[in-house]
Amino acid sequence: MRFSFQTTAGRAENRTVCAILAEGTGLPKRRIKDAMQKGAVWLTRTGSGERRLRRAQAVPRPGDGLAIHYDAELLARVPPAAVCRHDEGRFSVWFKPAGLMTQGSRYGDHCSLLRQAELFLRPGRQALPVHRLDREAAGLVMIAHDRPSAGALSRMFAERRIVKRYHAELRGRAGPESSAGRIDLPLDGRAATTEYRVARYDPATDTSLVDVVMRTGRRHQLRRHFAMAGFPVMGDPRYGENNKNTDGLKLTAWGLEFACPFSGRPRVFQLELSP
Repeated sequence: MRFSFQTTAGRAENRTVCAILAEGTGLPKRRIKDAMQKGAVWLTRTGSGERRLRRAQAVPRPGDGLAIHYDAELLARVPPAAVCRHDEGRFSVWFKPAGLMTQGSRYGDHCSLLRQAELFLRPGRQALPVHRLDREAAGLVMIAHDRPSAGALSRMFAERRIVKRYHAELRGRAGPESSAGRIDLPLDGRAATTEYRVARYDPATDTSLVDVVMRTGRRHQLRRHFAMAGFPVMGDPRYGENNKNTDGLKLTAWGLEFACPFSGRPRVFQLELSP
């Protein structure tokens, strides 16, 4: 459900956002309040743009626009919890479990890493995205906590000055143990390069474990590249054939390496993975 409301310019409504939306949608006020807390209500104000509005008792100004994007199934979800691995002040590094989005959507943000970071960190800070990890994948994600930091870190990701390392379990024999491979196949009309090294092959399950570095950052690049090469990632719900399993997507972002743009020091963040 989507409902929009425009307050009358030049005349105060003198009603709370919760009351306006409850009347317009027919939903109980308790559901409106829940949707607001979970990031499904938006306020548009001249001169300040659009933002999520969470305070149910807020009274809109004349000319404000309100919108609710209501999805009962999404709002009822209980997301898995992320873990803050390193708090560096201007940025932090988190373990994002599979099933958790990196950031929210128009329909809410309570199932997102960014919202969990906003609620967890003390003192409270902005939580700004600088890169993303697919909802189905688990692993390390970096978050910035002020706009200059977000700009600096985003540029580093865009310029490939931050090395992202992955482990992936693939269907089939991707190559001899310790052998290196490279996939250069364009995605969406743009050049894309994925490099990998085979850690081991298990003939009993016909699966290969590979260490991966993406040299470009196209959408679902790693998953699409391996599927195109004939070695789809196990458990991938979208790409590949004969790669279903009961444990979900077998893809983990386990390492981030870069020179800190603020201190100049080399930084290495890694997960400890079982052999």
